[in-house]
Amino acid sequence: MLDIKLFVLDTNVILHDARCIFAFEENDIAIPITVLEELDHFKRGNEDIHFQARTFLRSLDELGTTLMSGDGLSLGDGLGRIRVVFEQVTHPSISHVFLSDQADHRILNNAIHLAERIQYRQVVLVSKDTNIRLKARSLGLAAEDYEADKLGSVDELYSGKRLIEGVSTEHIGLFFNKVGNVPAADVPLIEQPQANENFIYRNGSKSALLTYRAEERAFARVDKKSAYGIQPRNAEQFFALHALLDQRLSLVTLAGKAGTGKTLLALAAALEQREAFQQILLARPIVPLSNRDLGFLPGDIESKLEPYMQPLFDNLAVIRNQFRKTESMATEIDRMLQEERLVVSPLSYIRGRSIQKTFFIVDEAQNLTPHEVKTIITRAGEGTKIVLTGDIEQIDHPYLDKLSNGFAHLINRMKGQRIYAHVSLEKGERSELAGLAAQIL
Repeated sequence: MLDIKLFVLDTNVILHDARCIFAFEENDIAIPITVLEELDHFKRGNEDIHFQARTFLRSLDELGTTLMSGDGLSLGDGLGRIRVVFEQVTHPSISHVFLSDQADHRILNNAIHLAERIQYRQVVLVSKDTNIRLKARSLGLAAEDYEADKLGSVDELYSGKRLIEGVSTEHIGLFFNKVGNVPAADVPLIEQPQANENFIYRNGSKSALLTYRAEERAFARVDKKSAYGIQPRNAEQFFALHALLDQRLSLVTLAGKAGTGKTLLALAAALEQREAFQQILLARPIVPLSNRDLGFLPGDIESKLEPYMQPLFDNLAVIRNQFRKTESMATEIDRMLQEERLVVSPLSYIRGRSIQKTFFIVDEAQNLTPHEVKTIITRAGEGTKIVLTGDIEQIDHPYLDKLSNGFAHLINRMKGQRIYAHVSLEKGERSELAGLAAQIL
């Protein structure tokens, strides 16, 4: 019994993953009544958090009426028990330290009372909120982040590319002299390649850019192409554009810091292939600055959303400004915008749709939860290509980090799939000044 813990769940854990109660193995779970009160405010709406709240409450209702009893209810074979708990008396350590009565403090109050009452095992508060974890620890209470869907470490994240050095000139020459792909058996030094993984195959100044075709068990040379006037500037950008233009692939992810060209390349590839798709959609999640709601901003809905959508329009302007206003490549972009064949939109406006024959670009994907990413991808209809771009070092979501965001989760899970490719972009290409600032500031 000493090894069985009691985990007290914060509301944000449930809003992150409605199935979280089944992730604690044989340990028991306590749901403070305050959490149910907070979930009541999230029952209605179309965002992912509303879906999670409804799903959890239905699951709790199906478990039965014994949730309020002392022992609670079993969650199933090999799992612990769950119960709803409440405390009417405020613990002295709460009333003396915290002057305001708020939901976080009531949840802490529940956890502290449980820890004092059940001293034969450890009571642990589980929250995605760093601040409440710090408050709990300051009161002598154990506190943890919810880690069921986290990667082991950032180092485990698949990069989609490898540098292979010390290759003979003869083997590099195979990719320039031979017509077609080269069987994997004829390509030394590359071990356990993943489907659509990319390689810089190099010997000094001589090199070849390769990608692995798993279905053929062969390597193909990556040709140095451009798209809608945009010319890649380094090997990883060539890899990215190759994947974006590859009609065999239905899902592509591009990771990298600002200025590496992720969104620009994705948009250029979409425009290059405009005849193959009925529509090009560019979307990004809305994560208000300082966690303030959109209603805080002045103006109508369009003016509220403009600051969030502007980076997508900036990338579109970079492509359009390569051409004179009267050139067909520029007027084609204007025509597609007018006819809504090219649409820039907040991601929340697109959720719920079945997306057919669309080139769908999701920017800032690091601000999505694993469930949100799954929801987006499962909306893909026949002939649709989905591209997610993001930077796991630049997360604005208050309850996500490098290891728990949906973008990293997707890369880790999809690695090696036949219709998926990923490339991590590392070299910034905005300008010499931008590169210098990123390096030394």
